[in-house]
Amino acid sequence: MNWEHSGVESIYQSNTSEKYSFNLVQKPIEIYVFVDPLCPECWSLEPFLKKLSMEYGRFFTIRPIISGHLNTLNKDQFDRPRKIKDIWEKTSKRTGMCCDGDLWLENPVSFPWIASLAIKAAELQGKKSGRIFLRKVQESAFLYKQDISDEEILYSCAKAANLDIEEFSTDLYSSSAKKAFQCDLKLTQEMEVDYIPTIVFFNQVTEEQGIKISGLYPYDIYVRVLREILEKQPIPSEKPTLEHFLSVFKTVSTKEIAVVYDWSIAKAEKEMKKLQLKQKVERIPVKYGDFWKYED
Repeated sequence: MNWEHSGVESIYQSNTSEKYSFNLVQKPIEIYVFVDPLCPECWSLEPFLKKLSMEYGRFFTIRPIISGHLNTLNKDQFDRPRKIKDIWEKTSKRTGMCCDGDLWLENPVSFPWIASLAIKAAELQGKKSGRIFLRKVQESAFLYKQDISDEEILYSCAKAANLDIEEFSTDLYSSSAKKAFQCDLKLTQEMEVDYIPTIVFFNQVTEEQGIKISGLYPYDIYVRVLREILEKQPIPSEKPTLEHFLSVFKTVSTKEIAVVYDWSIAKAEKEMKKLQLKQKVERIPVKYGDFWKYED
């Protein structure tokens, strides 16, 4: 079932709420997130995924699917750096997540498929490791204007994600990583995903048809779909403290903090500056907005 023709039915009130936990198991919902590491809208989805995890993560697990460059716009203009720059920066201004399009003029990504293969190699060390590595790759591209097809950059991302570097080196061009990437591409085709980002919600208990959402939507839409597929109205979990949130995710944007905690950008900046004065975080200057790195 696609979001475009779905309605919210069979909603029941849940009578329990829990504090957010970063390590819960036995979750009924699996969420497939079809992404590409160079897609600015996929990057802009990050604040919503974090908030969904904070509030309702006890109900689901997230499975990133690396889908390649599916959007027609990307296909037609991937060899036109200035137009890609414009697309990135328009997305940045619209969503509040920094997408520094100067990458495509100063240090364009030569072979995007290598970054995708590297993500699958990282996942061989565990799904959590793969997700952290994906985030580091996105940060390298969107914030630091780095060519994420450069092996040196990929090894730097692997180190930042605390991967076993020797194992990552062995797996990078291995048949296992290639097969995993091919499986993602096949799944993308089988599920008729023709635009990224796309999210598909599955209830593993009822095994009913999933609900697919293509494109970037307001946060409330994702909550509504989760409620529909759960067939109840869950109470949001109590969020962790800001400092605990930062200690888990390490590098986050002001936008992500504002979305997760239902704050204005000004309020989020104020709270982060307090932590900066305490030397708990380091401000990362980027072209659009602010990012913050937690100091362990």
